[in-house]
Amino acid sequence: MERLEELEDWLAGHYRTGSFHLTPASADASFRRYFRVHLAEGPMPSVIAMDAPPEHEDCRPFTHVAGLLAAAGLNAPRILAQDLERGFLLLTDLGSTTYLSALDDSNADALFADAIDALVTWQLASRPGELPPYDEALLRRELDLFPEWYVARHLGVALAPAQRQALESVFQLIIASNLAQPRVYVHRDYMPRNLMVSQPNPGILDFQDAVFGPISYDVASLFRDAFMSWPEERVLDWTIRYWEKARRAGLPVDMDFGAFYRDLEWMGLQRHLKVLGIFSRLQYRDGKPDYLDDTPRFLAYVRAACERYAALAPLTRLLDELEGRAPEVRYTF
Repeated sequence: MERLEELEDWLAGHYRTGSFHLTPASADASFRRYFRVHLAEGPMPSVIAMDAPPEHEDCRPFTHVAGLLAAAGLNAPRILAQDLERGFLLLTDLGSTTYLSALDDSNADALFADAIDALVTWQLASRPGELPPYDEALLRRELDLFPEWYVARHLGVALAPAQRQALESVFQLIIASNLAQPRVYVHRDYMPRNLMVSQPNPGILDFQDAVFGPISYDVASLFRDAFMSWPEERVLDWTIRYWEKARRAGLPVDMDFGAFYRDLEWMGLQRHLKVLGIFSRLQYRDGKPDYLDDTPRFLAYVRAACERYAALAPLTRLLDELEGRAPEVRYTF
C-alpha cells in the first residue's frame, strides 16, 4: 500500500488531485505493475502508470528501447513523464485488447501479417551497440534455468553424471547454432500477450529486455507462444510469409528457407528450455503458480524439435527418463 500511495502522490504532481483514479492494467512475471490512470479532464481519457520498484527493476532499458521503437516508426508507448530514481513512468495507453485475447482462426492471418510487418521494420532499424549482446554467456545462463529450476526444483530430480553430460552436449549444439545466426534487434518476448490490437497495429509492449542477437528469435516467440498453440501447417505458412518479407526487405535471412527454418527451430528450442526454467522459478521463488500450467505446451515444443533432428537425441532420451516414458523417436534430419 505504501508503494501505491507513493505512486498516487507522484501522479498528483501531474494531475490535479481528484481528477484521476487508478485501476489495475496488467501485471507480468517481473516486479513491475501497471495501472490505468483514468483522467477526468485533458486530451487523453487514460494513461498508463508503470510501477517498477528500483531495488528490483531498472526503468532505463525500457526508456531506451521505447526510443528505438519510436525512431523505427513503430507503435510503442510514449513516455509522458518519468522518475527513474523512484521507478515510476507515465505512458500513453495502447488499450486493453491484446493479441492473446483477440486471436482466433478467422483473424489470425491478418493480425499476424501486421505483427510480421512490424517485426521486419524493427529488425531493419538494427544498429550494433544500441542493445546488450545476446551472447554465449546470456544464452548459457538462460539454458541453465532448465536443469536448475525445472529439473531440480520442479521435478525434484538430481541428474546423474551421464545425464548432465548429455544435457551439456545438447546445450553446446544449441548455443553454437544460435550464435551462427545473423544478428538484429531482438524484442525477446515478441508474443501475442505483448502485442496490442491498436492503430497502428500492433501496439508493442514489454520490450525492456531487448538485445542484439539471432534473427530468428522473435519469429520463434511469435508463432510458438507461451499461452496458445497453432497447427504446424499454419506456423509454417506464417514463417514463410515472414521469411519472404524479410528477404525482400534485405534482412540477412538465409536464402534457403529450409536452413532458416532449422535455425528457427534450434533458436526456439533454446527459448522453450529457458521458459520451462522461468515458469518453475516463478512458482517456487516468486509465488506465481499459474505459469506452470503451460509447461506441457513447452515440453511439446521441445519434443517436436528433438524428434526432427538426430543430433538432439540425447535430450529426447533425457526427457523420456525424466518422465518415465518409453522412447519412440523418428528423426527427419
